[in-house]
Amino acid sequence: MSETTVADKIKDMEQRNFYPESLDKRKAHYCPGCTHGIAHRMMAEAIDEAGLHDSTVGVASVGCSVFSFQYFNTDFIQSPHGRAPAVATGVKRVRPECFVFTYQGDGDLAAIGTSEFIWAAQRGEKITIIFINNDIYGMTGGQLAPTTLEGWKTTTTPFGRDIESTGKPMRVSELVAQLSGTAFVARTSLHNPANAMKTKKAIKKAVDYQMQGLGFTMVEILSNCNTNWGMDPLTAMKRIENEMVPFYPLGVFKDVLADKEDQE
Repeated sequence: MSETTVADKIKDMEQRNFYPESLDKRKAHYCPGCTHGIAHRMMAEAIDEAGLHDSTVGVASVGCSVFSFQYFNTDFIQSPHGRAPAVATGVKRVRPECFVFTYQGDGDLAAIGTSEFIWAAQRGEKITIIFINNDIYGMTGGQLAPTTLEGWKTTTTPFGRDIESTGKPMRVSELVAQLSGTAFVARTSLHNPANAMKTKKAIKKAVDYQMQGLGFTMVEILSNCNTNWGMDPLTAMKRIENEMVPFYPLGVFKDVLADKEDQE
């Protein structure tokens, strides 16, 4: 396919509104094969389909996604490391009519920002967290994260994660689902198209529940980090399926409306 043909196809897709209105068309800085871009698109489509393009405020974390504000065509705020839920809480309390979400990695959310997101969930803050779990610190060089699997080698655990000295990996969704303020908690994955669509479905429900005022919502998304894992993208996707999913099972861990229906 010639370069001209490729350019024509891209132009045609743009004219057919191939890009969601809430997704910027600029080229992303993420590593080739990284699933951040897929997560961004799922999020942008969910915002558009809910009719919330003009009333969305995103909060960027610190990590590989630190520049996520460049890729969403919505209002956005950059927060200090780990503090995105606190910033989102302030925005939502001042502008309750807005859809407010954070976009955070596992190091930002589950290590540096543990207190922020746990208490936001417990209080039932009406915000949504999109939690990208790639089981490692990405931007800072591949260090051990709270979600790193047992035996997995990182720059700070060159011989593999030792459970005796570091404890077991944290299952964030299972933890948050137990808190009284949470309305919807799900874990999905991006290792294949079918699971990418399930991710979008979960995000749409999280958006809907927030706008109904039901409480705190979170979607944990299993993702790859082929650069710090030292793998090509295809092998990294297989690792998600073969190693991460068995330890981090996919599914809905809390759904207050479904739970209410079951009780009735």
